[in-house]
Amino acid sequence: MARVIKLLAVLCLVVAIADADFRVKRQDDDGDQEDNIEELCKDRPADEYFRLSTDGDCREVVRCDNAGENGITRLARVRCPTGLYFDVYRQTCDWKTNVKNCDELGKPRKVLPILKTDEPICPEGKLSCGNGECVDKELFCNGKPDCKDESDENACTVELDPNRAPDCDTTQCVLPDCFCSADGTRIPGNIEPQQVPQMITITFNGAINVDNIDLYEDIFNGQRQNPNGCQIRGTYFVSHKYTNYSAVQDLHRKGHEISVFSLTHKDDPNYWTQGTYDDWLAEMAGARLIIERFANITDGSIIGVRAPYLRVGGNKQFEMMADQFFVYDASITASLGRVPIWPYTLYFRMPHKCNGNAHNCPSRSHPVWEMVMNELDRRDDPTFDESLPGCHMVDSCSNIQSGEQFGRLLRHNFNRHYNTNRAPLGLHFHASWLKSKKEYREELIKFIEEMLGRNDVFFVTMLQVIQWMQNPTELNALRDFQEWKEKCDVKGQPYCSLPNACPLTTRELPGETLRLFTCMECPNNYPWILDPTGDGFSTK
Repeated sequence: MARVIKLLAVLCLVVAIADADFRVKRQDDDGDQEDNIEELCKDRPADEYFRLSTDGDCREVVRCDNAGENGITRLARVRCPTGLYFDVYRQTCDWKTNVKNCDELGKPRKVLPILKTDEPICPEGKLSCGNGECVDKELFCNGKPDCKDESDENACTVELDPNRAPDCDTTQCVLPDCFCSADGTRIPGNIEPQQVPQMITITFNGAINVDNIDLYEDIFNGQRQNPNGCQIRGTYFVSHKYTNYSAVQDLHRKGHEISVFSLTHKDDPNYWTQGTYDDWLAEMAGARLIIERFANITDGSIIGVRAPYLRVGGNKQFEMMADQFFVYDASITASLGRVPIWPYTLYFRMPHKCNGNAHNCPSRSHPVWEMVMNELDRRDDPTFDESLPGCHMVDSCSNIQSGEQFGRLLRHNFNRHYNTNRAPLGLHFHASWLKSKKEYREELIKFIEEMLGRNDVFFVTMLQVIQWMQNPTELNALRDFQEWKEKCDVKGQPYCSLPNACPLTTRELPGETLRLFTCMECPNNYPWILDPTGDGFSTK
């Protein structure tokens, strides 16, 4: 997984470099299409790549560059490296076998509604479809087309949705249930930065099993304590397949937070971006059901969600979360900025641009916290190096090649947060990356121990961040902050020393026999999306 993310980061860089190197002015021998650049570029976003012809090798695309001499629009060319094709739907270079749209010039053009006009086209309470038809405003962006040309579902971004959440109103949005600020940088409770604990969240995505449990025991060894005397904690976003549920049960016993990362972890990004309410329900509520049952977690503490590939599922995902009493999402990234962003609730409009991930952020109002992922600054020397795009997962910072570089990244980004508004610093990992080089693990542990030598830095879970934000407490009173005292110092033994290793099959995964490790009884079938309990399929 880390390798794929690293590859895509490199590919994006290739695209950016190609864009800089292959800009061309309009030339006479480029044929009729170049003569029609203005027509080609009409209503087309400047960052959208498309093909001029399907006759080539599927590697070359262009985009409209409006920054030419005298304001003349020109075409900027990009060519993928040998062995890769350009996917016009996903707007990136990828392996040949993964690109299925070489016979298409560009992304399908959608008819847009007519939302902004000098004079109203429709009576009050209605808006105009692309074809001039008037439809009730509340029917726009409700998930099903009501205009004959279906344009009412084609302008549903955070900025365009006619029924979008309102801008932050701090007179209406008050803690503990609601938190917002105009630009996302305000400190809860208006506490002075010097009195705010610098919270650091260490999170892991994926299955928990014999491949990584030693890493977790090394980092969270029970000896490392926050300034309040409580052990440091992490948050695990657990995917189902290959997970050892007895290990999950023990992590929960030790006070770590268990959240969900989906049941199937399907590798089709569009499945998540365009997922229906029922898709998200089956994936996330189903994953929680499995964890609760086979890791014997009965205290209702599984309240967080992270989308695979960080492919946010728009309003459908968040509607499901609210209905199923999930408290927070941790999938939306915020672009690297001078001052990081604090988590916020989605009652009001999100305070930053919808960054990447196919741009399917929630546009409506939802009673859900967003544990925003502030991008990390990956530069080796921030005082000298030119700015680079940020990276959200540590393992997607593709320039890290040594422990020394990793250590610099950790300390520089800590200082960025600590010396501004002390928004929580998120360090998000796939365990395989930390295990790929021993020096990465050693550098992380060295950083943790260095930070714990201070009296104002705390390694906490996502839930503990929310608990502090709901009841902002200054540093000098944190030793008695009760919400952080639960499971402060865990003693005792695992619930079972020899879990059941259940060899199971399911008709949903024909030909596969999978082992389910659990301290509970073995189910009849391997739990999967249509049969999350493993009890068997209901027949009608």
